[in-house]
Amino acid sequence: MMYKEGLGVPQDDADAIKLYRNAAQQGISNAQYNLGVMYRKGEGVPQDDAEALKWFLEAAEQEDAKAQYTLGVIYQDGLGVPQDNAEAVKWYRKAAKQGDAKAQLKLDGMKDK
Repeated sequence: MMYKEGLGVPQDDADAIKLYRNAAQQGISNAQYNLGVMYRKGEGVPQDDAEALKWFLEAAEQEDAKAQYTLGVIYQDGLGVPQDNAEAVKWYRKAAKQGDAKAQLKLDGMKDK
Protein backbone atom coordinates (compact mmCIF):
# COMPACT_ATOMS: atom_id res chain seq x y z
CA MET A 1 0.00 0.00 0.00
CA MET A 2 2.88 2.36 0.78
CA TYR A 3 4.32 1.93 -2.72
CA LYS A 4 0.89 2.27 -4.32
CA GLU A 5 0.19 5.51 -2.48
CA GLY A 6 3.78 6.80 -2.28
CA LEU A 7 3.71 6.97 1.52
CA GLY A 8 7.28 7.40 2.77
CA VAL A 9 8.63 5.89 -0.46
CA PRO A 10 8.47 6.97 -4.09
CA GLN A 11 5.12 5.94 -5.63
CA ASP A 12 5.75 2.82 -7.72
CA ASP A 13 2.90 0.71 -9.11
CA ALA A 14 5.31 -2.01 -10.29
CA ASP A 15 6.66 -2.53 -6.77
CA ALA A 16 3.12 -2.38 -5.37
CA ILE A 17 2.00 -5.10 -7.81
CA LYS A 18 4.95 -7.30 -6.88
CA LEU A 19 4.26 -6.99 -3.16
CA TYR A 20 0.48 -7.33 -3.51
CA ARG A 21 0.95 -10.46 -5.65
CA ASN A 22 3.30 -12.01 -3.08
CA ALA A 23 0.82 -11.37 -0.27
CA ALA A 24 -2.18 -12.38 -2.42
CA GLN A 25 -0.59 -15.72 -3.24
CA GLN A 26 -0.22 -16.27 0.50
CA GLY A 27 -3.97 -15.83 0.91
CA ILE A 28 -4.11 -12.26 2.25
CA SER A 29 -7.58 -11.10 1.18
CA ASN A 30 -6.81 -7.36 1.31
CA ALA A 31 -3.86 -7.90 -1.05
CA GLN A 32 -6.05 -10.02 -3.33
CA TYR A 33 -8.63 -7.24 -3.45
CA ASN A 34 -6.01 -4.54 -4.11
CA LEU A 35 -4.41 -6.65 -6.83
CA GLY A 36 -7.84 -7.01 -8.43
CA VAL A 37 -8.29 -3.23 -8.35
CA MET A 38 -4.94 -2.67 -10.04
CA TYR A 39 -5.75 -5.18 -12.80
CA ARG A 40 -9.22 -3.67 -13.22
CA LYS A 41 -7.77 -0.18 -13.65
CA GLY A 42 -4.59 -1.20 -15.47
CA GLU A 43 -2.32 0.35 -12.86
CA GLY A 44 1.22 -1.07 -13.03
CA VAL A 45 -0.04 -3.93 -15.24
CA PRO A 46 -1.98 -4.15 -18.49
CA GLN A 47 -5.72 -3.80 -17.82
CA ASP A 48 -7.14 -7.32 -17.54
CA ASP A 49 -10.75 -7.95 -16.51
CA ALA A 50 -10.26 -11.72 -16.21
CA GLU A 51 -7.28 -11.38 -13.89
CA ALA A 52 -9.11 -8.75 -11.83
CA LEU A 53 -12.12 -11.06 -11.51
CA LYS A 54 -9.87 -13.91 -10.38
CA TRP A 55 -8.43 -11.86 -7.54
CA PHE A 56 -11.76 -10.34 -6.51
CA LEU A 57 -13.20 -13.86 -6.30
CA GLU A 58 -10.27 -15.06 -4.18
CA ALA A 59 -10.84 -12.21 -1.72
CA ALA A 60 -14.64 -12.53 -1.77
CA GLU A 61 -14.46 -16.22 -0.94
CA GLN A 62 -12.59 -15.20 2.22
CA GLU A 63 -15.53 -12.97 3.18
CA ASP A 64 -13.89 -9.70 2.10
CA ALA A 65 -16.91 -7.37 1.91
CA LYS A 66 -15.19 -4.88 -0.42
CA ALA A 67 -14.49 -7.66 -2.90
CA GLN A 68 -18.03 -9.00 -2.58
CA TYR A 69 -19.46 -5.54 -3.23
CA THR A 70 -17.13 -5.07 -6.20
CA LEU A 71 -18.24 -8.39 -7.68
CA GLY A 72 -21.82 -7.20 -7.33
CA VAL A 73 -20.99 -4.08 -9.34
CA ILE A 74 -19.10 -6.11 -11.95
CA TYR A 75 -22.04 -8.46 -12.50
CA GLN A 76 -24.71 -5.77 -12.29
CA ASP A 77 -22.97 -3.63 -14.90
CA GLY A 78 -21.53 -6.46 -17.01
CA LEU A 79 -17.95 -5.25 -16.63
CA GLY A 80 -15.90 -7.90 -18.40
CA VAL A 81 -18.56 -10.55 -17.71
CA PRO A 82 -22.07 -11.09 -19.01
CA GLN A 83 -24.48 -8.82 -17.12
CA ASP A 84 -26.23 -10.93 -14.48
CA ASN A 85 -28.51 -9.35 -11.86
CA ALA A 86 -28.95 -12.64 -9.97
CA GLU A 87 -25.17 -12.98 -9.56
CA ALA A 88 -24.94 -9.31 -8.57
CA VAL A 89 -27.60 -9.77 -5.89
CA LYS A 90 -25.77 -12.84 -4.56
CA TRP A 91 -22.58 -10.84 -4.01
CA TYR A 92 -24.35 -7.73 -2.72
CA ARG A 93 -26.18 -9.89 -0.15
CA LYS A 94 -22.92 -11.37 1.10
CA ALA A 95 -21.41 -7.91 1.52
CA ALA A 96 -24.61 -6.48 3.03
CA LYS A 97 -24.71 -9.23 5.66
CA GLN A 98 -21.33 -7.95 6.82
CA GLY A 99 -22.72 -4.43 7.17
CA ASP A 100 -21.49 -2.96 3.89
CA ALA A 101 -23.76 0.08 3.48
CA LYS A 102 -23.09 0.47 -0.26
CA ALA A 103 -24.15 -3.13 -0.84
CA GLN A 104 -27.28 -2.58 1.23
CA LEU A 105 -28.17 0.44 -0.92
CA LYS A 106 -27.56 -1.49 -4.14
CA LEU A 107 -29.81 -4.31 -2.92
CA ASP A 108 -32.54 -1.83 -2.08
CA GLY A 109 -32.26 -0.33 -5.55
CA MET A 110 -32.49 -3.75 -7.21
CA LYS A 111 -35.74 -4.83 -5.54
CA ASP A 112 -37.78 -4.05 -8.65
CA LYS A 113 -35.34 -5.60 -11.14
